[in-house]
Amino acid sequence: MTSLIPTPRHHLLTRALWLVLAVPAVGFAQSHDQHRSPAHDLLDKVKVTATPLHQTAEDLVRPVDVLAGERLDEEKAATLGSSLERLPGIQSSYFGPGVGRPVIRGLDGARVQVLNGGTGSGDVSTVSVDHAVSIEPFMADRIEVLKGPATLLYGSGAIGGAVNVVDGRSPDMLRDTPFSGRVELRGGSVNDERTGLFRFDGSTSDSGSGWVFHADGLLRETGDIKIPGFATSAEHLQEHGEEPDADSYGKLANSATRTTSAGLGVSFIGERGHLGISTSLYNSRYGVPGHQHIEHSHDHGHGHDHDHDHDHDHDHDEEHEESVSIGLDQRRHELHGGLNDLGFFKTLRFKYAYTDYSHTESEGTHIGTLFNNRTHEGRVELVHQDIAGWQGAFGLQTTRRRFDAQGDEAFVQPSKMRDTGLFWLGQRDFGAVKLELGARHDRSHVETEPQPLLPGRLDSRKFNTNHFSAALRWNVNDALQFHAGLDRAQRAPGIEELFANGVHVATGVIEVGDDKLKPETANRIELGGKWQTERVRLGASVYYTDYRDYIYLSGLESVRRPGTALTDGGITVMKWVQDDARFHGFEVDALFTVMDSDSGHLDLRLFADSVRGRVKNAESRELRAPIVHDDHIHNHRAILNSGGNLPRIAPMRAGAELRWENPMFRAALGATRTMRQDRVALGEHETAGYTLVNAHLAWHGDTASGKGWELFIDGRNLLNKEARVHTSYLKELAPLPGRGYVAGVRFFF
Repeated sequence: MTSLIPTPRHHLLTRALWLVLAVPAVGFAQSHDQHRSPAHDLLDKVKVTATPLHQTAEDLVRPVDVLAGERLDEEKAATLGSSLERLPGIQSSYFGPGVGRPVIRGLDGARVQVLNGGTGSGDVSTVSVDHAVSIEPFMADRIEVLKGPATLLYGSGAIGGAVNVVDGRSPDMLRDTPFSGRVELRGGSVNDERTGLFRFDGSTSDSGSGWVFHADGLLRETGDIKIPGFATSAEHLQEHGEEPDADSYGKLANSATRTTSAGLGVSFIGERGHLGISTSLYNSRYGVPGHQHIEHSHDHGHGHDHDHDHDHDHDHDEEHEESVSIGLDQRRHELHGGLNDLGFFKTLRFKYAYTDYSHTESEGTHIGTLFNNRTHEGRVELVHQDIAGWQGAFGLQTTRRRFDAQGDEAFVQPSKMRDTGLFWLGQRDFGAVKLELGARHDRSHVETEPQPLLPGRLDSRKFNTNHFSAALRWNVNDALQFHAGLDRAQRAPGIEELFANGVHVATGVIEVGDDKLKPETANRIELGGKWQTERVRLGASVYYTDYRDYIYLSGLESVRRPGTALTDGGITVMKWVQDDARFHGFEVDALFTVMDSDSGHLDLRLFADSVRGRVKNAESRELRAPIVHDDHIHNHRAILNSGGNLPRIAPMRAGAELRWENPMFRAALGATRTMRQDRVALGEHETAGYTLVNAHLAWHGDTASGKGWELFIDGRNLLNKEARVHTSYLKELAPLPGRGYVAGVRFFF
């Protein structure tokens, strides 16, 4: 066995990095001069374009987090979820290093909308947990996170929140300089990462009217990640009576990735508006770790648990030894524009985006499944003149989507979706109180191909959903403010929830949809506050969401063999069902200025978050789970035992970070403790707690204009702890990377 246990050289590098980070804190801790760093205040003053009124983060009534500038550079990672996971209330899904979708307050997938400049990403990341988001975080100018229901602005797919990535590929204003850009080169030790990227922005004028140009490109390659131990957990090995593979120690097999991304944009900016076009591509290929283990764990030769219409022998003795990989390719084209001073309307903004997405899942050189997704999305926002003191905006959003899946593992039928939403959002100041109100109505139509083997199944559904929102902020004084929010939001079922029927290899189960599902309804209340002085910034919030007809994937109990899970051909059967549920949690984020002087600025940040998700009323009921298998239908009788904890709910976290800055250096040392998750759903395993220690060091060489260069080094998981993400379907088979370092250089011009 090749040992990958850290050598003394690794320990020395870790200690050296810790020592470098500790010196500035010790050396300047005794200074008491006042010289506040503007970094945190600048983030509050960034305009949030995810809302039509384009207010700053500090002016918004609804909860929002913004990553931009140096903080975004420090947090950027290969996936969108991992780039955001150190924000309170936000964690990441994990299906190996190639896949990480944001999880907001315990909700993810079809409940969290991922946006590219205000329109949908156009991928199929909500259909399956092994599908990546087709947005490159390294190209982001800023990332805006709307917590809580964002259905008012973006429809039912944002019932749990929205993440808007602004990448500058659709410029809408003139630049201060005729030409600017950046180049970055970086390399990583834990996965042999090699990344190079560039960005150029040009403008023919800095005032009046003119043309604005944008170009960017990225190439990133990584190998299999190094891990502190075996990929398969000890609990999983013991449960299945297996021994660890000695050759797999220290490395997560089939976890390599390769990503390319590029974009071009040009806009004409006039005195009263702008018009522009852009085009971009995103191509990624990544391995799916743990897939072979999933295949072997549900040997198709096992006995059946059928109560079906036809007897049929299944002989699937073939074992899949080849590694599984996913290759996705997306082309995106946008047309955008705006006009100002239109009489009753202050501004008009519109955007149209067309995305052509294809996605192949391969075993070795054999293509098993092909996904295609073509999306047309249009959005118009009209900000009107103040009415009785109310400033507000009307919006119209329409989406057309054609989804197709063909191949061995296509568990969802081809389908078409049409959605149209109309909304209004308004705000008014009442002295120290700011009130926000909004309403939206959506009409959705989903249809799929008829399934002859499932007589009586609906192949078309129409939904009407309504969304209402109210929020207020009370500025008690310059230092203290409180906020409150009430929402009623609805979500129409997704195509996989309605029409899935087949083996979902990524999760190792058979998924059975329900074409009779109703829209789910969420009623949310949130209370919070913020206290800010010269040296202290403290924010906290608590929330409670009551779901009616919450849609989730549940395991079933066999009627013929009570007490055992329902299987078909040895594969566990799971069905999309509805029950009432509730979510509640809290978030706390505090920032203390320890030292502020001409020599430097030292901050201590503390944060914590927690969420709990449960099905409200425990009950058992019998149902049928019809499964189409090898051109035959198997009508299973099963028992659903609902109630208790929902699966894959993110555990509680707490973290601390010490951050030091001066005109030439920037350094940070932080730790995040993820608690043990023992509040698990039926059939779900607990996950142990873990602590991740991270560090950052950067050295600037800036000119008076702010251009120049920066050398940086980041250390991740410095204690080399085994960490298994509870929100992941692969938590027993794929841990997070072990100790690793990323170093690089950035040039600004």
